[in-house]
Amino acid sequence: MSGPVFHSASTLGYVPDQFLVCGLGSLGQHCVRILRKFNVLVSAIELSPSPDWQVLQDPNLLTALHIGDCRQTELLSEAQVERCRAIFLVTNDEQVNLETAFAARLLNPTIRLVVRSAKKNLNKLLSEQLGNFVAFEPTELSAPAFALAALTHSVSYPDQNELQHNSILGFFTIDHELFHIVKHTTQRGDQWSGRFQLYELNNRLRKVLAYQPQGGKHAFNEFYSWHPSTKVEEGHALITVERSYPIGPIQTLSPKNNRRFLPQLLTVILYPKKRWKQFNKFLLKIWNRTELNQIQRVAIICFLTVIVLWSIGTVLFSLYYPDIDPIDAFYAAAVLLLGGYGDLFGEISTTLSLPWWLRLFSFGLTLAGTAFIGVIYALLIEKLLSWRLQFSEQSPPLPDHQHVIVIGLGQVGKRVALLLQELRQPVIGLSASSSDQMPRLPIIEGNFHLSLEKANLLGANSVVAVTQDEMENLEMSLLAHAINPDCSLVIRTYEQRFSDRVAQLFPYAHVLCAAALSAEAFVAAAFGENVLSLFRIDQQTILATDFNIEPEDTLNGLILAEVAYGYGVVPILHQRAGESTPTFMPSDDLQLRLGDRLFVLATIEGLQRVESGQRRPRTCQIYIDKVFTPEGGFLGANELSRVSGCDLKTARDFMNDVPGKFPVPIYTHQAHRLVERLQSLRILAHALPIDPECKQ
Repeated sequence: MSGPVFHSASTLGYVPDQFLVCGLGSLGQHCVRILRKFNVLVSAIELSPSPDWQVLQDPNLLTALHIGDCRQTELLSEAQVERCRAIFLVTNDEQVNLETAFAARLLNPTIRLVVRSAKKNLNKLLSEQLGNFVAFEPTELSAPAFALAALTHSVSYPDQNELQHNSILGFFTIDHELFHIVKHTTQRGDQWSGRFQLYELNNRLRKVLAYQPQGGKHAFNEFYSWHPSTKVEEGHALITVERSYPIGPIQTLSPKNNRRFLPQLLTVILYPKKRWKQFNKFLLKIWNRTELNQIQRVAIICFLTVIVLWSIGTVLFSLYYPDIDPIDAFYAAAVLLLGGYGDLFGEISTTLSLPWWLRLFSFGLTLAGTAFIGVIYALLIEKLLSWRLQFSEQSPPLPDHQHVIVIGLGQVGKRVALLLQELRQPVIGLSASSSDQMPRLPIIEGNFHLSLEKANLLGANSVVAVTQDEMENLEMSLLAHAINPDCSLVIRTYEQRFSDRVAQLFPYAHVLCAAALSAEAFVAAAFGENVLSLFRIDQQTILATDFNIEPEDTLNGLILAEVAYGYGVVPILHQRAGESTPTFMPSDDLQLRLGDRLFVLATIEGLQRVESGQRRPRTCQIYIDKVFTPEGGFLGANELSRVSGCDLKTARDFMNDVPGKFPVPIYTHQAHRLVERLQSLRILAHALPIDPECKQ
């Protein structure tokens, strides 16, 4: 083990926000770069130096670099792990990462452990046991970006009442609710074009993220860069986040539940008063199972009907003919349900006088039983056919047009193919090995050059090259472009410098570095944020982040408008502490409290502002000219307090002295909404640019 390669003067003395990165591969170097944007001190440990390290070219990136095995306690102590807020364990060896995590936790019980690991079950157990532990697998984080980059052609979106031409830029889930990031390009005759202002498109199911005039040629930079009163025009582009539908795990009717059905039915027959309510809930639970098809539901109805008719028949035969044993009455009803009407009444009609209505009821039992047997036959045939199809399942045919070709079925390639299939896109996988098998995915095995010719490339929409060799990814992408210049190219790279140069030379390709994409999630997690997903809008990475409001949190006590417009994040979900039901697309007027949960979309710059507590300056003030109704002053003060977040006394004192300028500065989107509310209360008001000396 050797000592540190270099130190900067900034390492002298104790610094609270100090971070340690173990492993300076591509992911580790990207983490270092992003961390420096937060103005924190970053040191690193690497087993052996490399002349290709880009971090060495800028001495301001690293505070200290230590060479040696990061698992050694002495080296961790030398790197001042006891003073670090978080440690990044991002080597290529999962065992090394976990061993170093244990050693770091022993030296610093409060340090945040950010680990590169694909062992989901072990990661979950370690998080529960160690605490302050988070683990990611870069391929899991970056795969959605590759899949969505392939969807550059317009895709259909299931909203028949909205725009018909749009494309999906991203998606994420919160509590089994699916959200899409959708780019709409308005056309003549669209519902929105020329009819709505941007703020009118926001509702409980949708929020506007960005507005791009001239067909969306301007790159996305940050949220809320659009003015709420901007009118939607033809040929312009909107980017929205839209709540779609619940995608919770399918609840299946397990054999255990099936075995419980008959005992519960028996208990309700024996103890109807005590068990009926419980049995009713059980039946409702079965009925709501999402996987039940129509035939199965008909079978349940028929079964319950037969049970009821069987019971009624037994009771009627026992009541009207006391000489008949109850067991004989039970079996007589069963014989009728099995279609034995002629046999049964041919025998008993000679000895017993049956009333006409009982004969009619008996005939009804036979009809009901016959129908039930037919349903049973239908269920058996359906099950046998499904089993036959499963046993004889073959590789699906190759699509010949508007499909996506995924080259390389490693971890990233398989994940990309699965995501594209979930988005209902036709996919062909190219694999160099016969061991790469995926159900329901057509795969061409062998040499990639030959396989590409067999994959109907001329009809393909996109080609995604995600092999382990970035030179091969580039070669196959250029070959695909030479054959089909109209197809979109998505190229996986491993070094940012190489990515930048390829992107400049081949602007028609989407060049994505998996390490660069996932590094932002690793860095956000180091600051205590719970990053659940990420996606790209233009060249900007968006992190779907879950916050829990704590006492020292910079979000505590703020209204959502201050969080959204001050920090530049988009609130998607808010949930009060102790409440089971969250609110999606929450109102800007909600005030955050301790223990609240807040889910937001944010760039790494937005998370940096949240971490430092530095909100953007407020840009507007409200000027109230006149109040036209007696109750307007009272109601207007309530609105001023609610929207601006000021105390109610300040708002009432101001409303008693109108006309005038409201002394509390607010953000542009707040001001627009407040003016709308005041005007609805018959209060003449308008927004003014803020005086420079009043900015907060």
